Amino acid sequence: MKNSISEAGGKFMIVGGGIAGLACAVYLIREGGAPGENITIFDAADVSGGALDGSGSAEEGYLIRGGRMHEEHFVCTWDLLSAIPSLDNPEISVKDEIFAFNREVVSGSHSRLLKGGEKMDVSSYGLSKHDIFDLLRLTMSSEKSIGGKSIEEWFSARFFDTVFWLIWSTTFAFQRWSSVVEMRRYAVRFIHLLSGFNQLKGIMRTYYNQYDSVVLPIETWLSARGVNFRLNTSVVDIDFEICETDKRATALHIISPEGEQKLSLAEDDCLFVTLGSMVESAATGSMTSPAPLVPKSQAGAWALWERVAVKDASFGRPQTFCNDPEKSKWMSFTVTLKDPTFFEYMENFTGNTAGTGGLVTITDSNWFMSVVLAHQPHFRNQPNDVFVCWGDGLLPDAPGNFVNKPMSMCSGEEILHELFSHLGILEMMQPLMKEVSCVPCMMPYIDSQFMPRAIGDRPHVIPPGASNFAFVGQFVEVPNDCVFTVEYSVRTAQIAVFGLLGLEREVSLIYRGDHDINVLINALKALQR
Repeated sequence: MKNSISEAGGKFMIVGGGIAGLACAVYLIREGGAPGENITIFDAADVSGGALDGSGSAEEGYLIRGGRMHEEHFVCTWDLLSAIPSLDNPEISVKDEIFAFNREVVSGSHSRLLKGGEKMDVSSYGLSKHDIFDLLRLTMSSEKSIGGKSIEEWFSARFFDTVFWLIWSTTFAFQRWSSVVEMRRYAVRFIHLLSGFNQLKGIMRTYYNQYDSVVLPIETWLSARGVNFRLNTSVVDIDFEICETDKRATALHIISPEGEQKLSLAEDDCLFVTLGSMVESAATGSMTSPAPLVPKSQAGAWALWERVAVKDASFGRPQTFCNDPEKSKWMSFTVTLKDPTFFEYMENFTGNTAGTGGLVTITDSNWFMSVVLAHQPHFRNQPNDVFVCWGDGLLPDAPGNFVNKPMSMCSGEEILHELFSHLGILEMMQPLMKEVSCVPCMMPYIDSQFMPRAIGDRPHVIPPGASNFAFVGQFVEVPNDCVFTVEYSVRTAQIAVFGLLGLEREVSLIYRGDHDINVLINALKALQR
């Protein structure tokens, strides 16, 4: 039974045009029956999608700040995409398109880790009995008992030299100082993937980058239904009326190209707010210049949450996540090539055609650098004779092994020099550099959701007493699910829309492989290999 918010036909305001905000809009229409013209999405960027991005051209070079991986049990994600038509074949859904693609292009890495320019044997995770005990102890501990510990406070120093950690940290972007609570959630949530984790088996990807494959179809669907997209518009503050039993959002303060404005919320209006941002202040360099480290925006998602948080204790503690960019940052780089030589070399060397291997990590890189060859084309506008790959460095402040300065101070050309030197192909690639573009990207808050936290640092999706607003995204609390996934953001949208509108529909259940005895047996066997 819908409540008065939905029945009265009020307006719906969504702050943030990332996947959480887009999912809210879809569910408001699809499940709540809201007219599209009653929904407005505000975003400070000039394009929607948030961290699910993909931009550029063959001439100027492409850019992907990062890429999210999927798996078959992302039930919220697949529910969302099951009703969004594919742009390439409107007869099928985006979900069906992705599943069909992954049946054709199956993940199975033959070269997950490198050392000294050679493939490492990853058939064994290299875990000692003590390491296995620590992992099992972690999965059986409560989050309350763990508290705000980091991963390095839980495991022995030897653990961080194991094949398991090298694969784990680079697949999920965990650092030694990341939250061990989040590691516990990952270990439980993805336990069914553990037996094939050393080859990235079970990982699913989209046909194109995730802007072209996921965001653009959703945006097209929403636009066709009259949803209003107010881009280049920052929501800088929110007014609330708060009493002992009721909390109500009453107005938004925005800055747009037209100037500053206060938008009041009527009695039957509803507000969904994306808290925080993994990609705020992300900045790019070029082949000749490094990517700068940019501070928090005074009109960004973090500043908004900081202003909101002081108004009620139940609104979370953003400083836990955004006050230490030296620990939450790392760098990515996107390479555009107008010559197939690098792709041909990597396919022959790794034994994987582009799109099937996933991350190749150079374990003796001081930058802890990885590179991945996506299925081509990776962009809708990508010519057949252009190739795009992506890489990252989790330790950007360390000096390079070949370029004697930190990754954070390197141009795109210098990053490629380091990469090609590690692979032993610098001499082969140097004559082709005029046909290559490498765009470095510094992301100060990309690992912020992994910062050690305590109960209450992340607010509930619908805070106690909230009557017309909800919080969504990576920085709200969803028990048992994992941040840094599209699934987490979409799940928050389901909780927010179904809860605020009082819909009969239940939020999609989280898959629990740890409740399956066969999954548990296979996982234990994998750890002991």
